[in-house]
Amino acid sequence: MSGVAAVLNPAKIDDLAALKAAISKRCGPDKPLWFETTPEDSGGGQTAAAIAAGARLVLVCGGDGTVAACAGALTGTGVAMAIVPVGTGNLLARNLGIPLDLGQALDVAFGADERLIDVLEAGEQRFTVMAGLGFDAALIRDTDEKLKRRFGWLAYLGGMARALRRSPHAQFTIAVDDGLPLSTEAIGVLVGNVGQLEAGITLMPDASPDDGHLDVIVLKPRTFGDWPALVWRILRRRANAGRQADILRGKRVTIESAVALPIEFDGEFRGEATELRVEVLPAALTLRCVRP
Repeated sequence: MSGVAAVLNPAKIDDLAALKAAISKRCGPDKPLWFETTPEDSGGGQTAAAIAAGARLVLVCGGDGTVAACAGALTGTGVAMAIVPVGTGNLLARNLGIPLDLGQALDVAFGADERLIDVLEAGEQRFTVMAGLGFDAALIRDTDEKLKRRFGWLAYLGGMARALRRSPHAQFTIAVDDGLPLSTEAIGVLVGNVGQLEAGITLMPDASPDDGHLDVIVLKPRTFGDWPALVWRILRRRANAGRQADILRGKRVTIESAVALPIEFDGEFRGEATELRVEVLPAALTLRCVRP
């Protein structure tokens, strides 16, 4: 029986045989267990099967969607997860300093350093990076997958242009912990466990994956001129310094919209909803990564 299992998303892996060979070499005489995701199961079922087979370390070889599915199944089990980032965004890996290079990522995966991080939960959905209601989910919906595979994060620029045309302002009611609800007009609201997006852009500078809190950013540009101001403030890590955005923090949040809006979890578009309820599961996931 092997103590190492690998959950692989074949749609994201260019050379599956080479990746398996690299992992097998690290395992030595112990044969790793192999599980492949499917369109019907993005990793949760495979991770549960790996745990049932006795795995003590699960290598997740995929993008943020695969990582979220596997992390959800590993939450609270004490079984360690390691990320081999082969997706487009790889946001959890980027935020935690896990290398995108295969060899270096495997060094971390088979190293001794572990970190307990929080997991965010919305009903039956668990995730580790961000969820969004409104504009950012529309951006993900409207970004071409083929262009994303070819050009990486630059493909989102086209999706952003389309999302802006299709994302009118909506009325939101936002309640954090036991505070009074905030009623505001916005184009979208994001809830994050970490704060960094692709290209090193930090949306929520105080977000930390192990502080027992979630961060909420409310995007409120009202005019065309508000967009450059918002982008400038985000680049300066002060997104909430003006009227274009608010940042809130707490342990749980309820976001309600007057109309159905696109919704996403860790970069995966999940249709439309009028409500998003999220709470923190503190220190729920054991992750192999370089200590901060």
